[in-house]
Amino acid sequence: MITVLVVDDVPSQKELISIYLRESGYKVIQASNAKEAWLKTVEQKPDVIVTDVVMSGMNGFQLCRKLKKNPATCNLPVVLCTSRDQKLDRIWGIRQGADMYLTKPFTREEIVKAIRSLVS
Repeated sequence: MITVLVVDDVPSQKELISIYLRESGYKVIQASNAKEAWLKTVEQKPDVIVTDVVMSGMNGFQLCRKLKKNPATCNLPVVLCTSRDQKLDRIWGIRQGADMYLTKPFTREEIVKAIRSLVS
């Protein structure tokens, strides 16, 4: 079973994404911030990460960059899922190593399609 780590500091957003993914057959683990996400990535080795960008402390861009620079996690697919929808944000996200950039609001189909395209 494919495991997805969902990272968002807004509980309702984290839960919405988690429900969509669980209903689509994925195992979901959750983190409320980037530091917790880093620890869970190292400990539980998810197959893909879906992370918000705007979070206190380390943001999603920084988390993505940290994951992509580490030899143990550099091949782990990362989906940035954020309300930041400016072209520069998207370009910056891809430059940080994101494999996909989704903007909120998104549909169930969009998030599931993104995960499927990265892990199938």
